[in-house]
Amino acid sequence: MKLGVVLFNLGGPDRPEAIKPFLRNLFSDPAIIQLPAPLRLPLAWFIASRRAPIAHEIYAKIGGRSPILEETEAQGRALEQSLMARGHDAKSFIAMRYTKPFAEDAARDLRAWKPEKTVLLPLYPQFSTTSSGSSLTAWRKANPGAVEARVCCYPINEGFIEAQAELIRKEFSKAKPGVQYRLLLSAHGLPKRIVERGDPYQWQVEQTAKALVEKLGIENLDWRVCYQSRVGRLVWLEPATDAEIKRASAEGKGIVIAPIAFVSEHSETLVELDIEYAKLAHEAGVPDYLRVPTVGIRPQFIGALADLVERAIASDAPVTCGTGRLCPRNLTQCGYGE
Repeated sequence: MKLGVVLFNLGGPDRPEAIKPFLRNLFSDPAIIQLPAPLRLPLAWFIASRRAPIAHEIYAKIGGRSPILEETEAQGRALEQSLMARGHDAKSFIAMRYTKPFAEDAARDLRAWKPEKTVLLPLYPQFSTTSSGSSLTAWRKANPGAVEARVCCYPINEGFIEAQAELIRKEFSKAKPGVQYRLLLSAHGLPKRIVERGDPYQWQVEQTAKALVEKLGIENLDWRVCYQSRVGRLVWLEPATDAEIKRASAEGKGIVIAPIAFVSEHSETLVELDIEYAKLAHEAGVPDYLRVPTVGIRPQFIGALADLVERAIASDAPVTCGTGRLCPRNLTQCGYGE
């Protein structure tokens, strides 16, 4: 089968000059700032102008640009190879949300390639209206009327969880003798009001954490879920990752920190986790700080994505890592029915 797979991801600036436009696109998204356009767009320009100097400092620490496109391209190539080994003529197309290639770029290239079947695959394991939902909206605007198969979410997919567990075990193998460690499972934060409106992200993050701890099977494991990357004055999901680092310090614990909502390296792992939180841990007196890599192109993860794609092309409904809708009914913005 000639199979096109559209990979949804966030995007990131590829040079310093692209930082402000990236921020402007981000804050212009109605899924991020839920205001009417006449209010949202001027506010987006204002926030982007205020945040740009800070963002320039952040990206300067990793060469002035985000590696997320190259990381996503590598995942796309690995997925193509996995699907071709299963007998498909597969090609991946990247649809970034806030930087090129945008959804319209991916849609144009996909139409030119003329696949027999197309699968929309978010590189966000946990569904949120602000990530997978926003990408899906942009895709439908760029490719109206098209019929595609779709992967909704995969927060407890076996391959995804096993890839993460393997990486965590590897970091624990570096533990210093005599140090007690706390595993911090860190996810990107969201304003609480988005979750209170029925967004399933927090619930799905917690399911990922529970599945991961069960897979690790470490007796008396000390672990916490926490949330990073707060912006602005809104009340965000708690506990905050920086607060949990300080708490571990106060209790004399070493830290193993694992990003559980990111599948590729970018500013929030390479700067926030590797530089800023590592510095905080050192200054707070944490006896050891170990950071777990993202799953990237680990075979278990790529195999899991290939499994989801194959299930999607055989299904008339969106695909999850379960047999249907995962989310409780009170989570009214579950992506399964989008």
